Amino acid sequence: MTLREQMMQLAQQAKLASRELARLKTDEKNRCLMAMAQALDQNTAAIRKANAVDVDGAAKSGLSSAMLDRLKLDDKRIAAMAQGLREVAALPDPVGRVLDERVRPNGLKLQKVSTPIGVVVIIYESRPNVTADAASLCFKSGNATILRGGKEALHSNQLIASTMIEAGRTTFSQFPRNAIQLVATTDRDAIRELLSLTQYVDLCMPRGGEGLIRAVAECSKVPVIKHYKGVCHVFVDRDANLKMAREIALNAKIQRPAVCNAMETLLLDKTIAAEFLPMLLPALEEKKVAFRGDPESCALLKKNGRDVRVATEEDWSTEYNDYVLNVRVVDGVGAAIDHINRYGSAHSDSIVTSNERHAQQFLQEVDSATVYWNASTRFTDGAEFGMGAEIGISTDKIGARGPMGLEELTTYKWIGYGSGQVRS
Repeated sequence: MTLREQMMQLAQQAKLASRELARLKTDEKNRCLMAMAQALDQNTAAIRKANAVDVDGAAKSGLSSAMLDRLKLDDKRIAAMAQGLREVAALPDPVGRVLDERVRPNGLKLQKVSTPIGVVVIIYESRPNVTADAASLCFKSGNATILRGGKEALHSNQLIASTMIEAGRTTFSQFPRNAIQLVATTDRDAIRELLSLTQYVDLCMPRGGEGLIRAVAECSKVPVIKHYKGVCHVFVDRDANLKMAREIALNAKIQRPAVCNAMETLLLDKTIAAEFLPMLLPALEEKKVAFRGDPESCALLKKNGRDVRVATEEDWSTEYNDYVLNVRVVDGVGAAIDHINRYGSAHSDSIVTSNERHAQQFLQEVDSATVYWNASTRFTDGAEFGMGAEIGISTDKIGARGPMGLEELTTYKWIGYGSGQVRS
């Protein structure tokens, strides 16, 4: 078969599976999810072995240490994948909820009812846990999913997907055989072909670097929910508890720098910058963090014996996914807000302060999907939000925004109950 014929077959199979999924009862879906979770636990050694092949290949190709960390699966991360499936199973079924109800003067009863979207394509890089998260959320919300992971995680993704599919089939005889499908080819043209099939594919959600997401958005003929990049900020206000601010800033930057909710720019009020910045440096130095700064922060860093280069306009809007940090000294909360709204990516931003007026101004005026007061940006995550897992994080303004869980994977339809009404 040609590449287009292969993608056509996947999409047609998914469309049929989506109709079968729509008929499944909540307890049937949950039984399958629990069996999938158990299968992942039981298959931990094999998944680790497949992942080791991927990590070795990625290391030889020159992938950065931070990106290798995204790719790597250990017992703890595999257990977390399985737990994510159990948490999804425990959540309320998002399908069939009555969102609105009204009776018109003529007696016509109308209900707005949540329904599955249909066929969802997930395109992602590096992180093989996305395979389990995306498949489980789509399955619980009644959507057939086509998964297209990066070539660097091919062996991991294939084994995770096949483990889940086999567990579903073994547990439930009516398990739709093509509810979860993985694109086997690493040919980039497969994405373009798949996303041209508007008669079968209802939605695409890319997860990865800005280049991938822009390429997908530009070539797709089906709707795309985007998350271009995570240029996240922490602003330490003049009225901050500096000990708290230190813990938040370090967590936001160095716990896992290659994820989208990691801090890329630290903003410091000018009244506390000279005192606060040295409090961070030992921990940042341990991770060999490289600095980019405005003239004032450069002077402070050099005074404390650190190498730094002056940040360019491009630096302020760059998602590094690495041990690189922008630092800027600003004059008050208004200047911090202006910087974030100019250079940020509308992902996650935080203010650390004990001044409620400053905090409320920040929360109201920063135009991002998630805004925090006295908390790390690292909490922008489906599991941390109690969603069990996430399908992605949307920085769009129309439709879903922020972490996307089960409810964000549904649409709705209007149902009318009449007794012979006709319109005059």
